[in-house]
Amino acid sequence: MLKTHKCGELREQHVGTRVTLAGWVHRRRDHGGLTFVDLRDRWGVVQVVFNPDGSPEAHQVAADLRPEYVMQITGTVRLRPDTMINPSLSTGEIEVLAEDARILNASRTPVFYINKDENVDESLRLRYRYLDLRRERMQRNIIFRHRVVKFIRDFLSEREFVEIETPILIKSTPEGARDYIVPSRLHPGEFYALPQSPQQLKQLLMVAGFEKYFQIARCFRDEDQRADRQPEFTQLDLEMSFADQEDVIRLAEEMFIALVGDVCDKRIMQIPFPRLTHAEALQRYGSDKPDLRFGLPLVDLSSLVAQSEFRVFQQVLEQGGQVKGLRAPGCAGYSRRQLDDLADVARRHGAQGVIHLALTPEGVKSPVARFLSPREIEGIVAGTGAQSGDLVIIVADQPATAATALGQLRLEFGRRLELVDDDVLAFAWIVEFPLLEWSEEEERYTAVHHPFTAALDEDLPLLETEPHRVRAKAYDIVANGWEIGGGSIRIHQREIQERMFRAIGFTEEEARSQFGHLLEAFEYGAPPHGGIAPGIDRLVMLLAGEPNIREVIAFPKSQSAADLMMGAPSPVSEAQLRDLHLRLDLEE
Repeated sequence: MLKTHKCGELREQHVGTRVTLAGWVHRRRDHGGLTFVDLRDRWGVVQVVFNPDGSPEAHQVAADLRPEYVMQITGTVRLRPDTMINPSLSTGEIEVLAEDARILNASRTPVFYINKDENVDESLRLRYRYLDLRRERMQRNIIFRHRVVKFIRDFLSEREFVEIETPILIKSTPEGARDYIVPSRLHPGEFYALPQSPQQLKQLLMVAGFEKYFQIARCFRDEDQRADRQPEFTQLDLEMSFADQEDVIRLAEEMFIALVGDVCDKRIMQIPFPRLTHAEALQRYGSDKPDLRFGLPLVDLSSLVAQSEFRVFQQVLEQGGQVKGLRAPGCAGYSRRQLDDLADVARRHGAQGVIHLALTPEGVKSPVARFLSPREIEGIVAGTGAQSGDLVIIVADQPATAATALGQLRLEFGRRLELVDDDVLAFAWIVEFPLLEWSEEEERYTAVHHPFTAALDEDLPLLETEPHRVRAKAYDIVANGWEIGGGSIRIHQREIQERMFRAIGFTEEEARSQFGHLLEAFEYGAPPHGGIAPGIDRLVMLLAGEPNIREVIAFPKSQSAADLMMGAPSPVSEAQLRDLHLRLDLEE
């Protein structure tokens, strides 16, 4: 090694020790003949002093140093004078008096500061990611991610789970998002797919008798990007045989509680984690991943205004819609502009607008107050729990639209009223998801999670007659408004799996062609099994307090799924295309 010690490890007990250090020039300062250099490596920063009287050759080297030069120094650790101690540095009580120094590599002037935590355009950060990763924040995040993954590996290994790698090149099957496909040179005209998840493979490992499997799995989905999504991502893939829903939830909850206690200072709001059915989550919070760090639940006011002469309410209720309300504490004094902003939020999420009632000391003020009877106003106020000084926001629309729009307004008030504590983790389980949902575009039922999810036993008889009523043995773990992971108990019997395929519109031939390997495996003693797949990127983002997953991934793609550093995706040569028996036919 080119170093005897790490920069960040030197302390008072090292005083008098002769050390050799290597790293990057973090800062350089000239002070009346003395030159001070902050030398940085992965473990921290230490101050090095170059004195022309004691070591003129080393001092001459220091004169040539610039930020991000790579250098090696040898010197002796000494205490700093009392007036020079830097309490903000872990090495702030000592410094190294340089005796010898050499430049290992020079550096161009970086395109942004490495030694300052300042805002830099993200496209520039991604273009020069190797520089961005040198910054303290990014080093901290990537090392933090390592700690999270190591904890998970150790936790599951101690509980007799076996880590097994599954293939990256697999068969393309219609079970979720769009696949990334890979052409085969050896099989002209045929393609592999990159796995959206190892779903079928982990089920086959249960058939194979491993009983407890996990993997830190790379997954790929060709879908539009957003703050918590990347074309390639990492998940903890976990599966258990002879387990029911309670077993999986109990294990995962134990793991999350232990993980938070080990790697961060955030406080878990409630243990055991609360549980909401999917229907309850939508009804009360307008989301299947509610942020439970604050209250402000949504209230169904439909029955209270069912006889209202207010035409808007009449029309919505006659069309099968809902009238839902939300109490915003202390917001009765909102200005017209603030109210218009709320209406814009609702419209962006599909609603026609909002109705508001302000509870002032002079009484209820609202543009629609004259259309509502005193009894209806009293019912709305009582139903929402509003008090003097509060604002009641109402959305009247179809149930899904009203819930979504009002749910977004709830989040908006949570931010505006500073009800959100960033030091708190409000985990919750969402259970009893619908098994199927109707796709207007495809004119058939599709699986809400995936087609291998088992139905609740009591709902299975409805699969052919009332599929929209069937609930799944599926569960999501959510926290602070994010979905952290999802799982389910799987189908393990061929005849039931075939019923599921028929319910989503597969012919017998299509099911056999796409999933024959799985159906056949179920005939060889497949055990009951289930699992869960938390997203590593999203989990680390949440625990690290970062705003998006690109901040906790070493080399992420941009919002347009491009690698700005390496220039991918990129064209390939005609020779490569010929090897793959492909010809491009690009439409203008």
